[in-house]
Amino acid sequence: MIKTARPVFTEITTPAYVIDEAGLVNNLEILADVQKQTGCRILLAQKAFSMFAVYPLISKYLAGTTASGLYEAKLGREEFPGEVHVFSPAYKDSEFEEIVSVSDHIVFNSCRQLLKFADRCKGKSIGLRINPECSTQDTPIYDPCAEGSRLGVRLCDFNERVLPYLDGLHFHTLCEQDSDALEQTLAAAEERFGKYFSQMKWINFGGGHHITRPDYDRERLMRLIKHIQSEYGVQVYLEPGEAIALNAGWLVTEVMEVVKNGMDIAILDASAACHMPDVLEMPYRPPLYLSGKPGEKAYTYRLSSRTCLAGDVIGDYSFDAPLEEGDRLCFEDMAIYSMVKNNTFNGMPLPDIALLRKDGSYELIKRFGYKDFKERLS
Repeated sequence: MIKTARPVFTEITTPAYVIDEAGLVNNLEILADVQKQTGCRILLAQKAFSMFAVYPLISKYLAGTTASGLYEAKLGREEFPGEVHVFSPAYKDSEFEEIVSVSDHIVFNSCRQLLKFADRCKGKSIGLRINPECSTQDTPIYDPCAEGSRLGVRLCDFNERVLPYLDGLHFHTLCEQDSDALEQTLAAAEERFGKYFSQMKWINFGGGHHITRPDYDRERLMRLIKHIQSEYGVQVYLEPGEAIALNAGWLVTEVMEVVKNGMDIAILDASAACHMPDVLEMPYRPPLYLSGKPGEKAYTYRLSSRTCLAGDVIGDYSFDAPLEEGDRLCFEDMAIYSMVKNNTFNGMPLPDIALLRKDGSYELIKRFGYKDFKERLS
């Protein structure tokens, strides 16, 4: 967290997602350097970060956006100057004409879907998602190569009738991983599908690349990109989501009450279930500024929410001083998979969306209210 930002967080309305402009630019400069050194094109995966107020800034560095369906594709076309790529496990007939109208690349998940819609993709670049059948992670919910996965075509199911329509192949198998996992995956993809690579115009390495993490091996990434481009004469795309806004945002919350039940429990105006659902879904313990592990510092608290869900608990943290009503806490790395996944369960208000400018000034981008809750219902 930027030290100069601390006074700002004592004054703002909570809860609030606060995006750090300086951190965002730092990530974008790293990604732009990878593009410059390799000639690859890097796209923003909107499923991780869709704060379109900063799309004009991001578009100065990246080539475009990726979408998981019609709405994200429209958002990319309307707000981000650049290419729009879309992939969906299946496309609805009623939406497809509009998807074509706003997209540049359309990637299909099966040979059957591709053959069904290919003739309606006039003037668009057509791709097919492949499954290299190479698992590199231990979390099944995020493993597209797990047994029974619906994502991507295995070699045994590949129908060469699609080849005349194809401009590119796409694989996405990683999640928060280093380039060693990409190297392993790419070897499997080449072994199974490499005979088709030279017939393509592009190969998309998908997302899950933690390129902007300090210890990420970017030299290996760039070597792999250059190998594929020179060996097969294709354009390489990457579509990271987390890497764009990694460690570039916070969720600021206020302590509302402290209760006791075998331990001290702080009730916050932010919620794991509503405002950071990956905490319960993955699950994981989000980093918290100026805190420690349970027992590491003098005072340990369980941090929970004001919803009625008994399990709406963020985790146990320790502090140098006791927590008091009105104290502000700052969860880190809250730009990604937060705004895009939040909800209004239990009538919880959505957090403000704000920007911490490089000069230390605070800019409120959007404030939500009762109307946003009611209009999602009927």
